[in-house]
Amino acid sequence: MTDIVIAGFGTVGQGFAEVLAHTSPGLREQFGPLRLVGAFDSRSYAYDTNGLDPVALLESKAAGRVGKRDIPGTSRELLDEMDYDILVEVTPTDIGDGGSGMGHILSALGAGRHVITCNKGPLSLRFQELEGLATRRGAMLRFEGSVGGAMPIIHVAKDIMAGEDITSIKGILNGTCNFILHRMGNEGLPFQQALREAQQLGYAEADPTYDIEGVDSACKVAILSNAIFGRDVTVHDVMRVGISSVTDEAIALAREQGQVLRLIGEVGQSRLEVAPRLVPIGHPLAIGGTLNIAQIDAKFSGPITVAGRGAGRMETASAILSDLMTILRAQ
Repeated sequence: MTDIVIAGFGTVGQGFAEVLAHTSPGLREQFGPLRLVGAFDSRSYAYDTNGLDPVALLESKAAGRVGKRDIPGTSRELLDEMDYDILVEVTPTDIGDGGSGMGHILSALGAGRHVITCNKGPLSLRFQELEGLATRRGAMLRFEGSVGGAMPIIHVAKDIMAGEDITSIKGILNGTCNFILHRMGNEGLPFQQALREAQQLGYAEADPTYDIEGVDSACKVAILSNAIFGRDVTVHDVMRVGISSVTDEAIALAREQGQVLRLIGEVGQSRLEVAPRLVPIGHPLAIGGTLNIAQIDAKFSGPITVAGRGAGRMETASAILSDLMTILRAQ
C-alpha cells in the first residue's frame, strides 16, 4: 500500500487525481494499491487514512473547494500532521522565496518521504539543498514535469543517456511563447494580437508576464543546469530576454533570410541563457505551435532531439505518473 498526498488541487493536481482514479489493475498488481489519503488547495483540505475517492474530490473541487474543512494555520503545519508515503507537490510557482511549495517539499523530505513536484519555484531557487536533504533522509525527489510537461527531457538526459558527456541542452521550453512567435511569423499578427489569441485559447494566463518575459523558461534552464550539469544556480543567475520586445520588422526580416525567431533556452557547463534567436526554417527548433522541444548535444551520440507537450492537465499528470513509477520500482 502506497499512500499519497496531493498539495495543490489546481489543473495539474486535478489531472493527477483523475489518473489515480483510473489506474490499471496491472499497475495495482505490480506495486500494490495506490491510495490517495490527503489533498488540499489554498483554502480547504480532505484527509482520511483509510483513503479518499479521487472522483469525489474532483466533484467537490468543481463546486469550489477540494475539502469540507478549512486549513488550520498554515498548509505546511497541516502537512506535518499527515501520514503518507509520497507527496505530489503542484502548487503555483513562486520565484521570490519558493512560496508554500518550498515549505511542503522541505516538510516531506525532512520526514524521509518521497516527493514528486512540478513546482519550478523551489527547484530553481534551492535545488542542491533539496537534493541534499533527500539524500540524507533516504528519500527521492523527482521532478520530470517541472521542465517540459510530457516531454521527458530529464529522464532522457539523466537515465537513458547515463554515462554520456552531455555538453549542452538547448530548446523551446515555453509553449506560450512559441505559439505567439509562430502566429506572428506565419500569419503576420502583431505581438499584442497574437498574445490575446493565446489567452483566448487558454495557452497564456491573464497575467502572461512569467511566459513572455522568459521567466518560466529561465526557471527550467536553472533546473536543467542543476540536475544535469551538477551546478548550483538559481533562476536569477540566468541571462534572460523575453519576447515582448520582438517587433514585426524583426519577424519579417528573419523570414526573408529563411529563418524564424524562437525563444531558446540554453544550458551548458558555462552557459545559462534565455533569449529570442534566429533558427533556420527546417531545423528541429523551428517547430511551431505549443510544443516544447529540446536538443541534447553529447560527446558520443551527437544531437538527440526530444519533443512533447510542455503543459496541460493530463500531459503533466503523465509526467507525475512516470516519476511515481520510478519511485515505486526503487522500493
